[in-house]
Amino acid sequence: MDILCCPVCKGDITLNAETEDEKEILEGTLHCARCNVDYPIHEGIPNLLPPAVKE
Repeated sequence: MDILCCPVCKGDITLNAETEDEKEILEGTLHCARCNVDYPIHEGIPNLLPPAVKE
């Protein structure tokens, strides 16, 4: 988590884990408070594409 940052503003992101196992987060979100954007984590893979690219 120390090396991850928001791809848009480079601000800190916080982890909200919904499902995890012993090794990794399987489902959840990474949230940037500065941009007020949630980046989903699905099957252990975070999607850090900026919101404009997702649409």
